[in-house]
Amino acid sequence: MAETRVSGRSVSYEVVGDQGRPWVITPGGRFSKDSPGVRELAVALAERGNRVLIWDRPNCGASDVRFTGPSESAMQADVLAGLLRQLDLAPAVIAGGSGGSRVSLLAAARHRDVTAGLALWWISGGVYGLMALGVHYCGGSLKAAWNGGMEAVAALPEWREVLERNPRNRELFLAHDCAEFVATMERWMAAYCPCGDELVPGLPDALARELDLPALVFRSGTTDFNHTRATSEQVAALLPNARLVEPPWGDNEWHERSAARPGGVGEGLFAGWPKLAPVLQDWGGDVLGPV
Repeated sequence: MAETRVSGRSVSYEVVGDQGRPWVITPGGRFSKDSPGVRELAVALAERGNRVLIWDRPNCGASDVRFTGPSESAMQADVLAGLLRQLDLAPAVIAGGSGGSRVSLLAAARHRDVTAGLALWWISGGVYGLMALGVHYCGGSLKAAWNGGMEAVAALPEWREVLERNPRNRELFLAHDCAEFVATMERWMAAYCPCGDELVPGLPDALARELDLPALVFRSGTTDFNHTRATSEQVAALLPNARLVEPPWGDNEWHERSAARPGGVGEGLFAGWPKLAPVLQDWGGDVLGPV
């Protein structure tokens, strides 16, 4: 594990492989790069001749917390672009699932120079899915700050990992102005509103239509109401050079992985991700050509 500073805050990362086409894998939720399946996918791609960056987004894992930007995903996308430039890995194939797909899309839209292509799966969408995300990511912290200040926010179970893995974060929490934090949570929460012309929060549909770089979109399962099949199909239709493909797992993968998350070794939301490697590699070689 390595650390570097991007825009004044520490970011934890690891590069797997020492040559070949650069890739970056971004997990979803506020899960870290150490979640089962993330590093394993990076290793599988590295074994196929690639260099693969895995990283802890701000507010995840061992990285510093950061409460700036129009949305949490946009802030993380900007940090990713800075990290890729700093590590001399740009342009890279930017890949991710669930929240990681949203960060990947925003990184490509906001920083085209760092992006060679996009690979996306489990794209969050639908009225229920997006409204649930706003409450999940922002509701608890907003309520805690409103009622008990930044001490109450830092005491929330959802922030336990970032405090345990990075003791600096407690000081960063407590130094943050409470009123400013409340305003940020309200802004970040509103970004998930399933209204207007943004299929993906923070990415206007008109801008998505201009993203003419190569993209691979894995179709979501019919049973997944957090990442609806319609959302994956609509994103693929918006992106001019997207290829829509079936995923290398069954229709109930999200539900099965969610149920397995509290289990033991090899279980978790992303445990099946290494299965993506052959499809990603074939697509990369076919569409992007040699490095």
